[in-house]
Amino acid sequence: MTEVPSPQLRISDQNRESALSALGEHMSAGRIDIDEYGERSARITAAKTRGELGEIFADLPAPHPRYEDVPQPVAAPPEPAAAPASRQPDNWSPPQRFLAAIVPLAFIAAIALIATGTLAWPIIFVPIGLTVFGKSMWGHDWNHDVEHRRRHERHLRDRERRRELRDSYRRELGR
Repeated sequence: MTEVPSPQLRISDQNRESALSALGEHMSAGRIDIDEYGERSARITAAKTRGELGEIFADLPAPHPRYEDVPQPVAAPPEPAAAPASRQPDNWSPPQRFLAAIVPLAFIAAIALIATGTLAWPIIFVPIGLTVFGKSMWGHDWNHDVEHRRRHERHLRDRERRRELRDSYRRELGR
């Protein structure tokens, strides 16, 4: 944590807005969740001194609130974007799990049947057909729509929460 200059000095509305903006950046970077954002933003709106703001940001890296008379350090470069959600088996639907389990078994059965002479070599097209069917049903980006929808819903919830906090803050100032 960087040292907060003159922690007993009282803060302005501009300092509180700067702190809320910095806190929003930490939430969008995933360092804090929406509940912690709500708790910390309530503490920001109630803060009266620079020291109180400094305590709120003690466990967070830059950005921190800006103070008019203190030069701000250059911000660190933005974090790289998260890699797209990998297609892990825990993200798969039950039909996908079933197909993922049955395809290798079908290949083994087809090879065994061909080797024993029970069935002719065209039986190998059964597992190949299952693989083609799976790829056509759940191709490369099968999970994109689900993840996109979740991100959009989370964004809308976060935006509404920030709007509520801003409105409550403005009501507090109006008292």
